[in-house]
Amino acid sequence: MIEVDKLRKLLNDSEVLENEPLRKYSFTKTGGNAQILIKVKSEKDFQNIIRFSTENKVELTVLGNGSNVLISDNGIKGIVVITSEMTDMELHNDIISCYAGVTLKELTDFCIKNSLTNLEFSCGIPGSIGGAIFMNAGAYGGEMKDVVLKVEVFDRNGNKKVYSNNEMNFSYRHSVIQETKEIISKVYFKMAKGNKDDIIARVDELNKLRNEKQPLEYPSCGSVFKRPVGYFAGKLIQDANLQGVTVGGAQVSKKHAGFMVNIGNATCEDYKNLIRKVQEEVLKNSGVELECEVKILGE
Repeated sequence: MIEVDKLRKLLNDSEVLENEPLRKYSFTKTGGNAQILIKVKSEKDFQNIIRFSTENKVELTVLGNGSNVLISDNGIKGIVVITSEMTDMELHNDIISCYAGVTLKELTDFCIKNSLTNLEFSCGIPGSIGGAIFMNAGAYGGEMKDVVLKVEVFDRNGNKKVYSNNEMNFSYRHSVIQETKEIISKVYFKMAKGNKDDIIARVDELNKLRNEKQPLEYPSCGSVFKRPVGYFAGKLIQDANLQGVTVGGAQVSKKHAGFMVNIGNATCEDYKNLIRKVQEEVLKNSGVELECEVKILGE
């Protein structure tokens, strides 16, 4: 039993909701309820939530802003934290500091406003800074590791720690945080001065490509599978004649085979069954094992 009143007293202005439907917050529009959902608004509140969860042996899940995840139809027990209201950003000597809840779109807009370059690749990635750092998100030849200076995290006792870029052990869709289970709070980016018109032109070009190639008109968790060495996941799925295959309300996108979309009242189980089907058929057709990039929560 979670002592909700005790938890609320620890927080200044973060919103605490009980039995809250998570489909309202996930990009796939699927998922059951959170036992406790907290919309955290400050770093101090975040720290207090982490300490409360550890001291009271309550499971803690950081959802970020709900992209690139599938949430169990049974929901998530314990405390779920959404960071989308932790959005402060500052600029000092071409170094941007921002909290984990800032979206990549907000960060890109901030860069444009201040004529800072090297983050254009991230302009259309749906997600928060925390999630992007956790998985070293990337697109169009760029990755977060290319621009990160340092990362501030909390351990599960609420103690702050700082990682340098090298200490983050970045690789393809990987950071050290996936092993340590620490929680990203704040990120510092080393930027370079650029020409504002050139930056805007590049962002517009990449957004146009995304709109043409990706099924942005449907709820989706983004790219489902990691890129296998020497292959492209979407091409392997196409070659297995799986484009357009549907399980329940989840479908392999007809526009981009690397995406799975919610075409109508899909459940998490629909997505999971479709993922398994695609993995099995691609393995049978090409001998390549597809590894999931999407994180499944509440299992």
